[in-house]
Amino acid sequence: MSDRLRVLVVSHGHPTMSLGGAETASHSLHKGLNTLPGLESIYLARVGHPVPRHGASALMSHRLAPDEVLFHADDYDHFFLSNGDTEAIRRDLLRFVGDLTPHVVHFHHLIGMGVEALYALREALPEAIIVVTFHEYLSICHNHGQMVKRPSGQLCSRASPIGCHGCFPEIPVSRFLKREQFLRGMLGLADAFVSPSMFLATRYVEWGIDAEKLSVIDNGIVTGEIAPVRDLPAQTARRNRFAYFGQMTPFKGIDVLIDAVSRVPQEIWGEDSCLMIFGGNLERQPTEFQDRLKKLIDEAGRRVRFYGAYQNGDMPRLMRSVDWVVLPSTWWENSPMVIQEALHHRRPIICADIGGMAEKVRDGRDGLHFRAGSAQDLADRLIEAVREPQVWDRLHATLRPPTSHVDSARAHADLYRRLLGEKRSARNGGHYDPVSLTA
Repeated sequence: MSDRLRVLVVSHGHPTMSLGGAETASHSLHKGLNTLPGLESIYLARVGHPVPRHGASALMSHRLAPDEVLFHADDYDHFFLSNGDTEAIRRDLLRFVGDLTPHVVHFHHLIGMGVEALYALREALPEAIIVVTFHEYLSICHNHGQMVKRPSGQLCSRASPIGCHGCFPEIPVSRFLKREQFLRGMLGLADAFVSPSMFLATRYVEWGIDAEKLSVIDNGIVTGEIAPVRDLPAQTARRNRFAYFGQMTPFKGIDVLIDAVSRVPQEIWGEDSCLMIFGGNLERQPTEFQDRLKKLIDEAGRRVRFYGAYQNGDMPRLMRSVDWVVLPSTWWENSPMVIQEALHHRRPIICADIGGMAEKVRDGRDGLHFRAGSAQDLADRLIEAVREPQVWDRLHATLRPPTSHVDSARAHADLYRRLLGEKRSARNGGHYDPVSLTA
């Protein structure tokens, strides 16, 4: 083995082209790994429409860093998480990894790349370690991996072919059973799995993933400038600027948040409080949701201000005008990067009391919890935040620091080396030699 441990981090999107938590987390891991001695990381991100493919090869550079490569893939089946362009996988992806010969291949999502990529790399690299990070419940749930029932929006605690057929009556039970068996079998080719939250890890173990193959490692954030606390213009000014960061989708609870803002009495909200929304893509959502949101926005009036989509690099500047960060998601969530950002910039968080949000935000320490989906309970937390300034001060003093991308990378590197040592030990009749796995 080379002195340097080579890791190929595979993502379903590049954060410069697809702004999402999983893309940011995977890219942060790549950068963190490259800070560690004796370790080299290469980043391979899937790209598709509307970015055109360059020539015959699916591999593209697109003027990225030298250790970052794009793989164009558009022939994707969302039901089976399957890539139909197996020719590109055989011709381009396998040639790429053949030249690279990574010791570890770490998939962050299989969207776009498909489970066929995992299968092909397992066959081509029998000595390598393959790791898969779960960012939501996509393998378990066909409803965008949200584990939310259709059309009620009720939270789903356990998936089954019969239960999934209830959400999608047009898809027979037998097809859901085939999906479950297919994905379990393909995921079984991986050596290990990572979950950024214990909540999500537990769900995958209940679904059938071997608990001994699953590690919980927090996503890391690239820590930089910390936004200073907003200057209050007068002694009587309040910490009453609330911010929402993220996509404006039905699962994110933006409708619950705007409804809650309208429920705060005017004598408490006053003229100086506001909800600042940093996000976009409302036009891509179902018409019914758009209509509901527009009605709520009209009712909220001047209480809500829209600032459009943002880039991760904008965060320090945007946070300067923010007192509180609100996460009103109505699905379980896993480990939203917005939580990490809020902790880094020392902004207390108001979030729903479910899933990874409740796990990552300690109620009364990092922020305040409210009953998921309840606009009135969220309104009560907003009232508490506006009326009682000591609440912000107390939370600001007890906020925990987020996990840095370097600390997260160290935890991943330890996992990689342990797995490689165990694989070598099994091959060598039980003799374990960890020294050969370090620089």
